[in-house]
Amino acid sequence: MMKKNKKKSQESLPTRVACWLLLATVALAPLPFGSSQPVAVAFWCIVLGVCLVLAPVRSLSDGQFGLAALAGVIVAAYGLVLHEQLAAHPWLPGASPNPIWQQAQAALGVPLVGSVSIARNQPWFELGRPLVCMLALCCGFLVGNDAGRAKQLVTVIAWSGVIYAAFGILAHIFDPGHILWRDKTAYPDSVTGTFINRNTAGAYFGSCAVIWSLLLWERVRQQMSRGAVLNWPTINAVLTKPAKAVIVAFTMLFLCLAAMFMTLSRGAVVLSLLALIVGFVLFFRRQLPRRAAFLSAIAGGGAVVFVLLEVMGAGVNARFDAQGLTTGGRLETYKATLHLIAAHPWFGTGQGTFAYAFPAYRGSEATIWGVWNIAHNTLLEIAADMGIPIAVLVVVAWAIVFGVLIYGVRMRRRGLVLPVAALTVALIAVLHSLVDFSLQIPGYSVVALALIGAGLAQSFRDPNRKVAERATELTPAAARESASIPAGKGEGGAIEGAVAARRA
Repeated sequence: MMKKNKKKSQESLPTRVACWLLLATVALAPLPFGSSQPVAVAFWCIVLGVCLVLAPVRSLSDGQFGLAALAGVIVAAYGLVLHEQLAAHPWLPGASPNPIWQQAQAALGVPLVGSVSIARNQPWFELGRPLVCMLALCCGFLVGNDAGRAKQLVTVIAWSGVIYAAFGILAHIFDPGHILWRDKTAYPDSVTGTFINRNTAGAYFGSCAVIWSLLLWERVRQQMSRGAVLNWPTINAVLTKPAKAVIVAFTMLFLCLAAMFMTLSRGAVVLSLLALIVGFVLFFRRQLPRRAAFLSAIAGGGAVVFVLLEVMGAGVNARFDAQGLTTGGRLETYKATLHLIAAHPWFGTGQGTFAYAFPAYRGSEATIWGVWNIAHNTLLEIAADMGIPIAVLVVVAWAIVFGVLIYGVRMRRRGLVLPVAALTVALIAVLHSLVDFSLQIPGYSVVALALIGAGLAQSFRDPNRKVAERATELTPAAARESASIPAGKGEGGAIEGAVAARRA
């Protein structure tokens, strides 16, 4: 404890302010209706912008520097496309004005200056959502480069998720007609917490449930003897006398799962349950050495998930029985969106213009119910708004993110919760965004991307520890000499003894 307090006291004031700004953002972003309103988006952009300016830039490893360079490439490419959509005279020859401007000019009889975007200045007005996502990812990466701060981030996300879950359940029981102080005009039969859409709420509560499950596994493993294999006698020994921390983590996990099931979101529930299995297997993979035990763990996890779905997911099962896997015209919308992308492949129709461009491509087989202002597939909407090259770049970036997180899970032995949590939450966020728009709601995307950023930072070895690790690689003679050197308490003392022995 003294060492931890001393470390915090050595941190500069800007570093501490940046950390607290990020923690406050991930805790409060879901509160004002998922931060979906422009004012809330602008506010979090300012807060995270200040956090990014104050965040510490420690020495980066080669891999971390490569990720920072990738972020720079994405920002530069995005800025170039944004310029082409807004400029009256684009730089690139393929960025010709949208034909709709000539049609409007002919209809109105008034000269109009065309642009790539079909709605004047709309890409600029819609800049806040992608900006807040990139800021959250970068802030999580810089602040989470410190292992202690990264652990704090996971803790704050987990406990704030419990608070929102408890609030959502109580609000649904006692005041189902309101979201905070507003009338609840949609999803009266579902828990939405402070979110407007139940699918986004389901993804958020599911992500928090996955984090709590990993915290539970961490506390369970602390009760296991060193080198123990995860089998029934080991599990029985933990269940016989569970520690208080295990009981607390299990209770919080159950609360988040209850809120998730009560959202009635099919996609979020299925993906979150899948992430629970993946997280369990990844966390205990070294305690499951044999292939048979590994497959048994997957089968057992699947059985537990099936029981949870049958016991707690009656509403979700009812939606599956009544509506199947895909409803509401999603498939028809995806087909129409592909036609929209084919008509504007390079620079799209302008960021944030999907609601204006889609009606011209809406097929006759689509339902006439509702207004499609969102594609319900974030990747397709990016391609429609910004063009295929940006969409491909986003896919490549996410592939690299998953690769780095998988590398971090395989590389780390200590502090395994963070990279596994980042990987499983990224799995929920990305897959769910392919059938909905959870990553387009800042109340969820800020939380998920901040965690993913910290997970990326912790997926590499700390370059400052390499010297200490080399110092511990002693020859037999140096090891004998180090036995007579008094070592301090903890890892730091052992390293000092090792260094002294090598010098001797």
